[in-house]
Amino acid sequence: MASSYYACSVRQGFNFEKDQQYLVGHLVSMTIGTVALAADETLTIPTAAFAAGGNTDVTAGTAVVAVISSISWEGGYADPLHISCQLSNENQKKVSVMLHTNLLDNTVVFQFNIYAYDAIAKVYYLAFHSNATDMNGLIYKQGGKLDLSMDPLPSNQVVSPMNFEMAIGIMPKPSAQVLNFAVSNTDKFVKTWGVTVAGA
Repeated sequence: MASSYYACSVRQGFNFEKDQQYLVGHLVSMTIGTVALAADETLTIPTAAFAAGGNTDVTAGTAVVAVISSISWEGGYADPLHISCQLSNENQKKVSVMLHTNLLDNTVVFQFNIYAYDAIAKVYYLAFHSNATDMNGLIYKQGGKLDLSMDPLPSNQVVSPMNFEMAIGIMPKPSAQVLNFAVSNTDKFVKTWGVTVAGA
């Protein structure tokens, strides 16, 4: 099973530059347990910025939870997704409180988009994404410890806006879900994440 790894530009995510074509990742939404992280970062959508045959005057913005710095998946149905991302100060406080209290509800509901540049078509496209659909998972456990960490200090990759690095591993709930991939603006495919278990 082929694995997938996307290392995204945090700088390009926060401060989109039309003449730079790096991978860009957005954590569109995320709820951990009963706590919904705020979509408090308004960022440029790369596919809109390069819409209409390369019209780079379009810089439509969207509100997202975080800028993704990396996301990976080993490719197996039951393999976790590992996401590292940069959150606002407000979201950093929410996650920090969860880490210092009993995180009894370790469910995760989230959406994400990873954008890549097609040098032939000269447009950005969605290379890895949830297709505007909620993905349902659980925080991954390693040796009995939840795979969730939050840096208490601001990141120095991008100084403004202030942002903090969070890392989380998410295993799928016992249901077959769909991850969407593309290797160009036109070459697209899907893979299954999770396995439906009778009676789960």
